[in-house]
Amino acid sequence: MSTWILLRGLTRETRHWGRLPDALREAIGGERLLLLDLPGNGEFAQARAPATVAEMVSFVRIAALQSGASGPYRVLAMSLGGMVATEWAQRHPAEIERLVLINTSMRPFSRMHERLRPSAWPGLVGVAAHWRDAPCAERGVHRLTCNNVDTLNADLDAWSEIRRSAPVSRGNALRQLWAAARFRAAAVRPDCPLLVLSSRGDKLVNPACSSKLAAAWGATHREHPWAGHDLPHDDPAWIGAQVHAWLVQQPAVSKAVL
Repeated sequence: MSTWILLRGLTRETRHWGRLPDALREAIGGERLLLLDLPGNGEFAQARAPATVAEMVSFVRIAALQSGASGPYRVLAMSLGGMVATEWAQRHPAEIERLVLINTSMRPFSRMHERLRPSAWPGLVGVAAHWRDAPCAERGVHRLTCNNVDTLNADLDAWSEIRRSAPVSRGNALRQLWAAARFRAAAVRPDCPLLVLSSRGDKLVNPACSSKLAAAWGATHREHPWAGHDLPHDDPAWIGAQVHAWLVQQPAVSKAVL
């Protein structure tokens, strides 16, 4: 049985996946899901976040091994998590069997103003200014990342409680942002089947980042017509359907079990 590892993005943790794990389980059948936090977030909120994506890879690899799950792994990751997953697959190709990258961006394929839209900067400054005010900060995050507001009040309540129970320090947030900004992927595509998912309505990261990445690496690319940056929040069922279709259409590369 294959293990899917799920990695979230900047300052977010496993509880922020919301309904996505259930939608993914329904789409992929009996395969195991392993939800891991990046250092500085969630379970590891007290850890110091590394300032490089490569160090995050080392941390996540150890966490995966300590979970008891054997590789090679299938990884679904978004945003900063997508950078970590890409670096992992490029540095240790035998360990990664498949990659699904959601609304991620990386050099050399995208420019700074594409990777973080200038129109989002004032909103991010507002979130930073109210970092310790959970409801205010989370409302700002929701406004920047979600286009589905059907469950807005419930989202804000849940996210505020997450922030209170496992607060990400401002220092860790800045180190994660610095690591993401500096990350540069190798030009050669990862040695595994690759699915790139993006959101046409992403107000944080220009969806051109995903288009350029998929084109450079000859990857399968699917774009959601209206979702925001937090695609797993806005339409988890759509992600499940895209992953299921891709698994049927794209056979995996056979790799030795770790």
